[in-house]
Amino acid sequence: MNDVCGITGLFHVLVKTNDLEQTMKFYKGVLGLREAPRPDFGVKGAWLACSTPIGEQIIHIWAEGPGMGPTGVSPYGTATIDHVSLTAIGHKAFRERFRKHGLDWREYVIPKTTYWQLFVYDPSGVQLELTFDEANEGGPHGPVTPGHEYKTGENFFDRAKYPKL
Repeated sequence: MNDVCGITGLFHVLVKTNDLEQTMKFYKGVLGLREAPRPDFGVKGAWLACSTPIGEQIIHIWAEGPGMGPTGVSPYGTATIDHVSLTAIGHKAFRERFRKHGLDWREYVIPKTTYWQLFVYDPSGVQLELTFDEANEGGPHGPVTPGHEYKTGENFFDRAKYPKL
């Protein structure tokens, strides 16, 4: 009998969306993920992936079917999940992408570490945290962009003002 057990990593995160096209533009065009092969589940959706030092990390997107709940329409916002954290490189380039696409974001420097973060929302209101390490960025963060300071618990998602990508 094998009694060894434990968590070995993140398998995937599933994001519900009411606008698959807009969501795909965000994850592929803004974040730079690529579409991955996906089985035919009989409902619209996509799998997105990126290569990491520990293999493939996949974000699943669901656009219809029973996973959307009894009404078939997903609520906006992250519900009980506050955010999804992704490791990233290219802090300055991501800020420029966000500006280019008209996306609002927040920044946070983790005290007494070499890490800093950018927070941004996808089209469905899921908050993403991109975490950067100074060792991969060519130096320290520098000052936070004025007007983009992260405040714990702040919801800065406004669906009515979210840009068309």
